[in-house]
Amino acid sequence: MTTAGNGTDTAIAPAKLAHIVIRSHHFDESIAWWTTVFGMTERHRNEFIAFLTYDDEHHRLAIVRAREEADRDRKKAGFEHVAFTYGSLDQLLATYERLKAEGITPVAPINHGMTLSMYYADPDGHQVELQVDSMDNDEAEAFMASDVFAANPIGVRFDPDDLVARRAAGESIESLLTYVPAA
Repeated sequence: MTTAGNGTDTAIAPAKLAHIVIRSHHFDESIAWWTTVFGMTERHRNEFIAFLTYDDEHHRLAIVRAREEADRDRKKAGFEHVAFTYGSLDQLLATYERLKAEGITPVAPINHGMTLSMYYADPDGHQVELQVDSMDNDEAEAFMASDVFAANPIGVRFDPDDLVARRAAGESIESLLTYVPAA
């Protein structure tokens, strides 16, 4: 495929991810959930759709009111999750504590090795991964090519409250991000 004017058939990567759109059977509750989790503000809302953002982009998320109850079998093909990376472990842990105080807790906290991640579910069950990188790109590539990763490409669960307590006690970020394979 040749792109007009560039004379190449090499794919051109987009500059950024612009936004995601989800359908919701819990329209008002979903809007409240996403605004709470990300501190989003509404740019526009009517009875059918809401546009939300957390930065200077016109919208990062649109929520469309679903018309009919859909089959929610997670084993069928469809959207699995979207992930957001925080700048530091301390930011991720502060977000965890803020959300926990609001009654929002992760459904799956997992140390993947290359990331430390907390998965949350919105009122419709859409999963959102909040993560922090544990390795630079070269380290992550080497880890993903290792026998340790091959043995368990998902990762190991961890207790977020334990991580918060260990960090508060002064344990280093490097130590907290260290991947320890399941026994």
